[in-house]
Amino acid sequence: MLFGNRKIWTIGSSAVVVVFIGVVILIANLTVIFKQRQYLFHMNNIRSNFKISINEQNNLSDSYKPSQISASSSQTDLRSLVTTVKCVGPLYNQSCLYKNLYYTNRGFWALSLKENNLSLPGVRLEALATTDFRPNHRVFDTYEELHEFVRLTIDPMVLSGLTLHFNQRWHKNIGHALFDGLYPAYVALIRFAPKHLQSFRVFVGLDHINCDSCFSEDVYSRFAGGGLIKSNVIDWLMPNRWFLFEELVMGSGMMCQRCIQSNYQLAGGVELDGSRLFRDRMYKQHGVIPADARRNYSAEKRNAAKPLNAFIIDNKRFTVEERGEIRIAMDEINNYTDTHINKSVDDIKKLPYPLIRVYYLNYRNIKAKTNVSFRIKSTPVDTRSPTYELMDNDFIAQLQILRDMDIHVTGPGTGQMYQTFLSDGSININLGGMNPYKKETTPIAYPSFLEQYVTAGTPYIKGLYYPINKRRDGIRRIELVKLIKQAAQFIMQGFSLPVNPKDSLAPDGQVFVEQCENDKNFCKLVTVRKTGYFWCNNMWTEDLVHERRQWAEGGFPIGGKNVSCSFNRTLLRNLRQKYGIEYRPGRE
Repeated sequence: MLFGNRKIWTIGSSAVVVVFIGVVILIANLTVIFKQRQYLFHMNNIRSNFKISINEQNNLSDSYKPSQISASSSQTDLRSLVTTVKCVGPLYNQSCLYKNLYYTNRGFWALSLKENNLSLPGVRLEALATTDFRPNHRVFDTYEELHEFVRLTIDPMVLSGLTLHFNQRWHKNIGHALFDGLYPAYVALIRFAPKHLQSFRVFVGLDHINCDSCFSEDVYSRFAGGGLIKSNVIDWLMPNRWFLFEELVMGSGMMCQRCIQSNYQLAGGVELDGSRLFRDRMYKQHGVIPADARRNYSAEKRNAAKPLNAFIIDNKRFTVEERGEIRIAMDEINNYTDTHINKSVDDIKKLPYPLIRVYYLNYRNIKAKTNVSFRIKSTPVDTRSPTYELMDNDFIAQLQILRDMDIHVTGPGTGQMYQTFLSDGSININLGGMNPYKKETTPIAYPSFLEQYVTAGTPYIKGLYYPINKRRDGIRRIELVKLIKQAAQFIMQGFSLPVNPKDSLAPDGQVFVEQCENDKNFCKLVTVRKTGYFWCNNMWTEDLVHERRQWAEGGFPIGGKNVSCSFNRTLLRNLRQKYGIEYRPGRE
């Protein structure tokens, strides 16, 4: 019985195996058939796509055929050593972008082909220049000759990327270094936007002042991001060596802070947004987080319970008596703030004027944090090691204070030059001074605000001025307190941004603008610098308004000769009366 059951089980198992094998064979055949059909479908698609590609290729225009693209690229490469130039701006104030500009032995060279008929425009390279600069020019009959000259004769060192070139006088003074050199050169770069957003190197011709302690050179290098090359250094170290600048921008001498514009503004500050772009890049390149942006009103992102920061900047023009008045004014405002600082926000808003904390500041006392530099192998000052980005300097420390200023108070001169770095919605108070310098207490003295055009050219701040007809009496506590209170009220009430530039001028600055609008010959005389008219270009509006120096009747002796600049005197006197400016006749 047991044997019979085993036989039945064996026969049944064999049947199952046979059935299983049959199923596997069937599935395999079906899979092969499916793949064959899929392959045929895929091949049909390939044939179809191939036909479409052929039709599309036949429809291509000849200008897009690969062979012609290669030929065009080859032609471009062959001409890569030729100098080209593109310029923007009026003829008397051009900025130019050169490609493949050469340099050797204190001179630039343009190399061009006769067939190109290259014309080299004139530009101004430095502040107060009265003549145009043009590179030397060598013309070749064929490209092969030019190519042989470059490759086999001069074999230049290629300085790739973007270079910004200018000459700089008085770079020992940070005000001149920034706004008679770097700023106008950067405005020239803005004209070729968006190149102003790139890193670039500065190639600068400096005066011969020994300036081992000048931090302006470090500012130049950091601001550019691509380093600093001083022309006198390579002229001395590498005489007769040729250099090839891949791209170089030059032409900024008519946009310096002392280059008078018809609107009496810092050149490019408003129309090219130069002031803001310069400020923002300065903070960024020095690793300082800028203050919050305010786009519409000065009161944006402000807390009434937090005192506004007012800084009175030390000025060599302050007399001993004026310094005493300033100290009393500071104590009065700070005592007011101490009295109300712990009140509620609602109560503070009901006060006659906002809370203000006033400080007295001498920029020379602002020093960088201690750097452990002895552990770092740094290079000499004429070249820059990447390690400098990790090192603080005095200018960084100054920027960190400027960032948090709400009210900037100072007299004329270098102290005015930092106002461009103030945050949006700040106020600059110009306390003015008296001219002539060192004759301030004499009967011939007259009020002077000097660099007020910087304020007018910085549209994200507002300018206030010491009363022009009271300045002869010196700085007085009551007037200073009134100005600082007024500034705080303007800020917290929310003055509109951007500010109308003319509203940020002193009365004598507004006289200049209207004189320029209505006396075209005078305006051209003072704004277009040319040889033989230096003293008419080198002007301050206070000298004009008070008819002094070269604007006096009968002229003024300068350098052994009498200098007299013409203008509509009747118009000036009417404008002086319109703006209520007191006039006292006198000669120096």
